[in-house]
Amino acid sequence: MGQSSSTAAVASRRDTNLSHRFKFKSSFSASSPIKGGGDNNAEDFMVFEAPDYISDLPDECLAVVFQSLSSADRKRCSLVCSRWLMIEGQSRHRLSLNAQADLLHSVPTLFTRFDSVTKLALKCERRSTSIGDEALAMISFRCRNLTRLKLRSCREVTDAGMEAFAKNCRSLKKLSCGSCNFGAKGMNAILNNCASLEELSVKRLRGITDGAAAEPIGPGLAASSLKTICLKELYNGQCFGPLIIGSKNLRTLKLFRCSGDWDKVLRVIPDRVSALVEIHLERLQVSDAGLTALSTCLSLEILHLVKTPECTNFGLTLVAEQCKLLRKLHIDGWKANHIGDDGLIAVAKHCPNLQELVLIGVNPTKISLETLASNCPNLERLALCGSDTVGDAEISCIAAKCVALKKLCIKSCLVSDEGMRALATGCPNLVKVKVKKCRGVTCDGAEWLRASRESLAVNLDSGEVEHLDANASDGGGGGVQAGLNQMPPVAPSIAGGSRSTARSTSFKARLGLLSGRGIVACTLRRWSSGNGASQS
Repeated sequence: MGQSSSTAAVASRRDTNLSHRFKFKSSFSASSPIKGGGDNNAEDFMVFEAPDYISDLPDECLAVVFQSLSSADRKRCSLVCSRWLMIEGQSRHRLSLNAQADLLHSVPTLFTRFDSVTKLALKCERRSTSIGDEALAMISFRCRNLTRLKLRSCREVTDAGMEAFAKNCRSLKKLSCGSCNFGAKGMNAILNNCASLEELSVKRLRGITDGAAAEPIGPGLAASSLKTICLKELYNGQCFGPLIIGSKNLRTLKLFRCSGDWDKVLRVIPDRVSALVEIHLERLQVSDAGLTALSTCLSLEILHLVKTPECTNFGLTLVAEQCKLLRKLHIDGWKANHIGDDGLIAVAKHCPNLQELVLIGVNPTKISLETLASNCPNLERLALCGSDTVGDAEISCIAAKCVALKKLCIKSCLVSDEGMRALATGCPNLVKVKVKKCRGVTCDGAEWLRASRESLAVNLDSGEVEHLDANASDGGGGGVQAGLNQMPPVAPSIAGGSRSTARSTSFKARLGLLSGRGIVACTLRRWSSGNGASQS
């Protein structure tokens, strides 16, 4: 019987597909002698190779594979062939560049390959000359879909460069700039052209000086979309007042080490901004007058008061009485003793949803701690650092009363092994205890606590070796503000993961070494004490 035309077509396509997937290499040559007579066929000398499934994989699927790899692995894959180079470039949405002046000549080539970038980081070393207005304008022209931009130490970029960028990248949603020299005009250009801007972070913007203070920043078109504003180390940060006040949908406001009197700005915020959920105030000239104004922000859930010595129990009490949704409270009293039991008792009575409490340089007593434990049943994270009043009695109170507590950090307090014994039988939900620089707590006390509760993670640093750890608790206590995101290190052209990983690994190694020294010291003390006991 003959084969139909349709059947033959299907077979032909199948043979073509198989020949594409399975490659055969012939080892037969005309000059080679054929042993065994004339019955041998050239097919006997065919070598079978593995099927090439990657070639049949669609570009979209290969792009998904690349997106799951690290930056270093992606760069290695791009060197395999021209197809992989093209797909890797088109599928890369995040790019970090060393923004030195010579980057200008590479911009056309780079952004021809990486034509889908939406998140861009430009960082220059302090001692190097950064890119200028021309390079930034050229980048913005080729990356019109950019949604996130980070500028670090791009000191040659002026107001003109930011204006050109803003006109080309109107879809920008997040801007972070630090140690740059442009001023109010450049910032206003962003706010007037980027109507979808949601997050703004500004640090050490050197173009904002006394002379520029007359030109206010904001509100602009972005005021309706802004949800987060973070200002750090600004000499004249009050010029951002119109922007803060005009951002009606603002949810997070962070002010770090900005000079000037901020009570005036805080007084106006409640009348214009009603959705504030999170407020950070660190090393600011702010007093109870500012806290009184913030107390009318009824949606407030997170409050950080760090080294604001003019804030007292009176201001904190007003906030507690009005902001009943408060979940996280961080206070660094800076040993000023202006916030203590009275303010904490007010928090305990009016904020039943409190989940996290960090007290640094504050002197609570058993009275306020017992009230907090009794009235805040959801308290899960507690940090007590640098307190002159927290001792074994206070820890015993916490162990007996804080039923929901999961993480506890104690640093530089008058706690001994007796407090550790109290924790062994209290706080049934406790999963982690961190004790640092409490000289009364010995290795024996920590080991006894570990043995009593095997599921409990106990981290002890007796204070003999200074750790490279800025945080006092997992929740950010003690070094809450030190955990700010920083720009990762970048390579000369495209930032991969190698340098960052190497530095991270080196840091972890040093940290582990120091931790090991502390453990060795504890072990040696135990051995010496044990030998002394046996000899006696």
